[in-house]
Order: sequence, then C-alpha cells, then structure tokens
Amino acid sequence: MLKTVANAVLFQCGWFACVLGGDSPWLLVGLAVLSVHVLWVSSLADDGMLIVSVTIAGTLLDTLLRTLGVFHFSEPGPLIPFWLMLLWALLATTLRYCLAWSARPGWLASLLGAVGGPLSYYAGSQLAGVSFGYGTAATLIGLALLWAMLFPLLHGVAGRLER
Repeated sequence: MLKTVANAVLFQCGWFACVLGGDSPWLLVGLAVLSVHVLWVSSLADDGMLIVSVTIAGTLLDTLLRTLGVFHFSEPGPLIPFWLMLLWALLATTLRYCLAWSARPGWLASLLGAVGGPLSYYAGSQLAGVSFGYGTAATLIGLALLWAMLFPLLHGVAGRLER
C-alpha cells in the first residue's frame, strides 16, 4: 500500500515538474522520480521494459499527433518535446501500481482513459503553453476516443510484460 501511494505522489510530482518546467533543468525532478520508482517502488528488471515500451509508443503517437497538427509546441523539431516523452515514461510507472485498479474490467480502463487522458492533455496545455490545432473541443473529443482505446492497451502491455 505504501509503495502504491508513493507511486501516485511521485507521479504527480514528476507530472508537474515536466509540465511546468518544460525542457529545462526541472526535468531532473522528473528523472529523479523515475529513478526513485525503479530503485524503491519497483526495479529496473520488473518495470524497465514496460517503461521503455510505453515511452516509445507514446512518443510515436504524440509525434504523429503533432505532425497531423493536433498539438502545437513552442519547442521546435519533428518529435515531441523531451518533457512529454518523460511524461510517457512516468505514466508507465503507474500502470502496475497506483492505476492498477483501473485495468479490470476493460470498460473501466476505457472510461478512465476517455476522461483522464484528455483532462491531462488539457491541464498540460494550459500550464505548458501547448495549443490545440483543431480547437479545444474537437481535440478533447478526439483524445477521449483515442484514450478510451489506448489506456486498456497500455494495461494489456503492462500485463504481458509482467515478470
């Protein structure tokens, strides 16, 4: 129970550091959170492949959305900013811990994804200065549909990669 609560608190600290700090030295807080997770909450052997897999998949997905004009970042480049890549890694740390309860039944993961995904993007956009290329309402509806499918898939990956 203590590790689950620690995981939730660590994730929130990392989320705020990444979103508010952007690609700045504040990313060190996010990296520290990731390090504490693999050193104290879990281990690199248990969660390393999950963290790498979710980070790569999330980076590719959000980069595609950036390319399609859904997101506009102040940071130049073809990929999403590093702070958002780190957020994907931090999200991966929650799948077996503080968000494990949402894996079953599948509709619960879809519901949480449909609500939590867009809310996280919206809050992040307000704090990090990210704009939505197709307007707020259309983007949030699209993200809700996407995350209703994505979050159960992420839980499935977490289950398959469990040692």
